[in-house]
Amino acid sequence: MLDKLAVGGMAEIFLARQEGVEGFQKTVVIKRIRPHLSSQQNFVRMFLNEAMLAAQLSHPNIVQIYDLGKINDSYFIAMEYIFGRDMRKIMAKAQAKGIGNFPMEYALKVASSVCEGLYYAHQKTDAQGVPLSIVHRDITPENIFVSFDGTVKILDFGIAKASNQIIQTDVGEVKGKLSYMSPEQCNGYVLDGRNDIFSLGVVLYECLTGFRLFTGESEAAVVRSIIDGKIYSPSYFVSDISPIVEEILMKALEKNRENRYQSAWEMQSAINHFLSQHEFNPTNTHLANFLKQLFSDELKANPAAFPTPSAQFTPASPLAASRLASTQITPAVNLVSPKVMEAHPGILSGELEAWPFEEWEEAEEESIHPLKNLALSAEVLAKVERAATQHRMGITDLVRRIVEDWAKYR
Repeated sequence: MLDKLAVGGMAEIFLARQEGVEGFQKTVVIKRIRPHLSSQQNFVRMFLNEAMLAAQLSHPNIVQIYDLGKINDSYFIAMEYIFGRDMRKIMAKAQAKGIGNFPMEYALKVASSVCEGLYYAHQKTDAQGVPLSIVHRDITPENIFVSFDGTVKILDFGIAKASNQIIQTDVGEVKGKLSYMSPEQCNGYVLDGRNDIFSLGVVLYECLTGFRLFTGESEAAVVRSIIDGKIYSPSYFVSDISPIVEEILMKALEKNRENRYQSAWEMQSAINHFLSQHEFNPTNTHLANFLKQLFSDELKANPAAFPTPSAQFTPASPLAASRLASTQITPAVNLVSPKVMEAHPGILSGELEAWPFEEWEEAEEESIHPLKNLALSAEVLAKVERAATQHRMGITDLVRRIVEDWAKYR
């Protein structure tokens, strides 16, 4: 055991190192049922269900389970360690940094990856090809994790339900975080994958608007809001949201599940189609760079937890080493304002303690002048400036990237 990471209502979470022969080491997360719950069979069964269910799932967007064990009377799960942050922390950090709502393109990128993982889980079959009918039932910001390499992972199948589980949930029994439940989940109906689509829609709504969709003074009030309350269009809070994105979101949030996306793949397809036509379609690398910038203060304060490239990669041969040494590294983000570059020399060296978000506006004002020489319309200039502001880039850098992408695919 290396460190205690968290304590939840059912389990304790530890950071640990798995060791093996010939110096083999692997960092893992240990989830251990809390000692005072070990004698309560319902908790133990739920814990075992999570382990046995999640162990059957092997997908890049789902946290991998390595082992299930028992020490004395305490069960534990060994699972994949991911260095990153959950969406709750990410959204809060964006607000704290003055960025406002989580950028739309990155929110859609995360949602698309979650859809991919959910579709895999929803379609999973056993060894005989019989559908497991897995429903996660707890898709929340805390259970969507983004690593600092840009990979999105779904966490915690602790209350997920499959048709072949050891212990079935009683009819009418409700489990999950209330504000993210679907109407059918609140009513205790039999659930299918469309439940998770609704919950993901609630998370995405919160990302894009900054407002929690379902709230109330009591649990009963929250349930009434989910079942009978009005869902305001995102444009009610964010006037410049894309109508297409709003349509995607409102379809995922249809209270009648027959009117929702009928599969996570269908929702992912709609998101990806929009992004493919959009001015900025982020990759995992883009998402990783954004996250590193967002949490630069925490990464700077804890460099041991964030290995440098030299610590992560050792060339396999002298030839590979010489090629690596000759490689020119281009910064992922280049603020083009000379004033910003002069004031923050650590930008290019990677030694900047905190990115100067408040000075991006000045950078944009200075960098727009080259475009004016192209005799572009005021409407086009406004669109470019808005896109640069949205993506926290200098305008010159944005235009260069657009041209490079255009040339790549010609």
